[in-house]
Amino acid sequence: MKLIGSLLLVLAATTVSGCAAVAVGAAAGGAVVAMDRRQPDVMASDERIEWTVQNRIGAKFKDQVHVNAISFNRNVLLIGEALNETIKAECTKIAAGVDEVRSVTNELSIGAPSALAARASDSYVTSQVKARLVGKYEKVNPEHIKVATEGGVVYLMGLVTQKEAATATEVARTTGGVKRVVRVFEYVPESKTNPPKPPPKETN
Repeated sequence: MKLIGSLLLVLAATTVSGCAAVAVGAAAGGAVVAMDRRQPDVMASDERIEWTVQNRIGAKFKDQVHVNAISFNRNVLLIGEALNETIKAECTKIAAGVDEVRSVTNELSIGAPSALAARASDSYVTSQVKARLVGKYEKVNPEHIKVATEGGVVYLMGLVTQKEAATATEVARTTGGVKRVVRVFEYVPESKTNPPKPPPKETN
């Protein structure tokens, strides 16, 4: 049974000013595979899921949406813009219908697709966050986290410990051009390197 929303994921949005987080619900070479906490078959599935979701949504709605589908451990995050709530909801259904998808978190904004200049700015922010994460390698392995940016909002996905999540969030929060940070993490115990079963949904 497909899980839609945040049943398997823990999301938190953090303002750049440092306010408290609030719940809202992120083919490789041998070296990368060795560092990644996902199994190789899961990594391959994530790439296929991303391609399939984006192509199915794009084929159906064309210029009515701008969607980036990010998959990590077979959990899908949708970011971008949809013209209305009906299209947004349909995007969730399309993503949930793709084989092996475990959950879908839909963070699409309602509105016209963003301009190319805005997307270029978001790409730059993403590159800066990734570069700064490399500088924190002793505290968090960048290979454990996917970074994406939409409208100045940075989304972090991955299999991380609580300490790694805190470090990555602080790095993103203090990067120039970042308006807000949304965490879409599955947490692993501090002593583990391989992902356990996903935790239950956290509640306030």
